[in-house]
Amino acid sequence: MKIIGVIPARYGSTRFPGKPIADICGKPMIWWVYSRIEKMNVFDDIVCAIDDDRIREVCEHYGMKYVLTQKGHPEHISRIHEVAMKMEADYYISVNGDEPLVSSKCILPILPQKIVEEPYFGGAMRVLTDPAETIDFAKIKLVVSESGRCLYMSRMPVPYPRGTLLFQYNKYVGVECFNKSALDFFVSTPMGKLEKIEDIDHLRFLENGIELYFSYVETESISVDTPKDLEKVRKMMTSAGGGYKNLRYPSVERRACA
Repeated sequence: MKIIGVIPARYGSTRFPGKPIADICGKPMIWWVYSRIEKMNVFDDIVCAIDDDRIREVCEHYGMKYVLTQKGHPEHISRIHEVAMKMEADYYISVNGDEPLVSSKCILPILPQKIVEEPYFGGAMRVLTDPAETIDFAKIKLVVSESGRCLYMSRMPVPYPRGTLLFQYNKYVGVECFNKSALDFFVSTPMGKLEKIEDIDHLRFLENGIELYFSYVETESISVDTPKDLEKVRKMMTSAGGGYKNLRYPSVERRACA
């Protein structure tokens, strides 16, 4: 079974332009993502799916493999599809370029056990513990069944606690697994009503009866959606118990993060 890791990284983020090359402890954010998944020994190949020469220059400087995709892709799934059209694999694991603290704990639970022909999607989620994240519209919340089948995704805190408070909110983590059939389906299907309202790409699958499955992961990973998130990640990497101390990359000068 061939698995390719894809890091979609768009320069022109509306909330955080230039996000993939934002500095974290002396290295660009996309370098942290690439370096962390490279150490996992899970993928047959790893490639950054980029759209801008400024990111390309960073990839070339640090020796990271990349595919310069079209600028006009409306979302990251279409960008991954372009990679899939150029690089054949059984599964494509997408790790968002704004997940600098991603770990193997996020990857291994979503790896499929066999090859399937029908559209397949597997994703990662974690329990929300920060009240600020719960009300942050940039953090996507999930409603799932006991089996992990996704029932709905929203930027609002869902479900609403009308009958009980004895539950936990689930947050989408930017790690996903697609097969080529799922990617083909997505790009050939028009945007649905709910997808347009919530501005959540994955609702296109749900609105058309394609099941999505999410697995719980134990991780401190934070999606860097805004400059505030970036500052939070920097602090985590400088703290004694933060993710930075566990990276163990000898090429990184730790004083750059002090």
